[in-house]
Amino acid sequence: MKKKMSIPYYTDINAFLESIPSAGRTTNPLFYCLRLKKLEHPAEIYKPPFKRSFYFFALFVNSGNAQVSYGDKTVTNPESYLVFHSPDLVYSFSHDETLEGYVIYFKSECFSFFKPDFHDEFPFFNRMYTNLFKLDQATFDALAPHFGEVLAAYERSGPESHMEARARLLALLYYMKVFVAERKKIARFATPQQLLLSKYLQLVNNHYIDKRTVKEYADLLSVTPNHLSQSVKAVSGKNALSYIAARLITEAKSLLLYTHVDMAEIAYQLGFSDPANFGSFFKKHERISPLAFRKQKHK
Repeated sequence: MKKKMSIPYYTDINAFLESIPSAGRTTNPLFYCLRLKKLEHPAEIYKPPFKRSFYFFALFVNSGNAQVSYGDKTVTNPESYLVFHSPDLVYSFSHDETLEGYVIYFKSECFSFFKPDFHDEFPFFNRMYTNLFKLDQATFDALAPHFGEVLAAYERSGPESHMEARARLLALLYYMKVFVAERKKIARFATPQQLLLSKYLQLVNNHYIDKRTVKEYADLLSVTPNHLSQSVKAVSGKNALSYIAARLITEAKSLLLYTHVDMAEIAYQLGFSDPANFGSFFKKHERISPLAFRKQKHK
C-alpha cells in the first residue's frame, strides 16, 4: 500500500520560519516582512519540498550557488530574481550564504479591506504555478527601494495591524502589476506552441509530485493529451513525459545531496509507492542507484 506523502504543510508563518530555520518571527499571524542579509559563515541551505497556506513574494540578489527552476528554464546562479508564489503549491529551494534581498509572507486576510478578487487583480500570483522573473543588477537596484518602504513601514508600525505596511504592500503589488506586464510583452511574439510549452513546464514545476501523466497536465491546460505532446515535441524536440521525470530527478538529487533523509522517506516525499520503485526510477534515468549517487557526491 502506498504510504501517505509526508510533504510538510505550513499554515502558520512562524512555524514555517522555524523550519527554515530563521531567527525572525512575526507578531502578526497574517503578515511578515524581512530583509535577508548575507551570512557571515559559509552555508548550504536546502529546503525539501513543502506547501504553505500563505503567499510568498520576494526580491533576491547575489543568489550565489543556487538553481532556480521556472517556466521552461533552469537558471543557475541568477544575478537577481523576483518571485511570486501562491498558497498550496509545492515548492523547494536551495542557496548559499551569499543570498540577499527582501522577503514578504502574507495571508489573504491581510487585505480584508480590499474588495476586488485578489488573483484577478494580481494574476502574477497564479494558483497553478510559481512566477519567477530573472533580473539584472540595475533592475534589482530600481525595485529594492519599493520593497524597502514596505519593510520600513512594517518595522515602525504596531504589530496589532501593521496597517501602513499592508497599504504599502498593496501599492507595491500594483507597481509590480505594471512591471510584470512590461516584462511579458515579449511573450506576444511567441507562437501558440511555445506558449503552451511554457505553461506546461510551469505546471510541471509545481505539480510533479502528485501529477505524473501528460493527460493530467492536458486537463489543466484544457487541451488534449495528443495536442500537448505534439506541441512540446515540436518546440523542444523532447517528449512531454521526460520533463516530469527530469523535475523529479532534480528534486531527488537535491534531497540526496543536501539532506540525511533515508531512501524510504525520499521515495515517499516524492510520491513513489515504495523505495524500490523510486530506486528503479532513479537508476533508469541516472544509471546509478540513489544510494551510490549520494555516496559518490559526498566523497
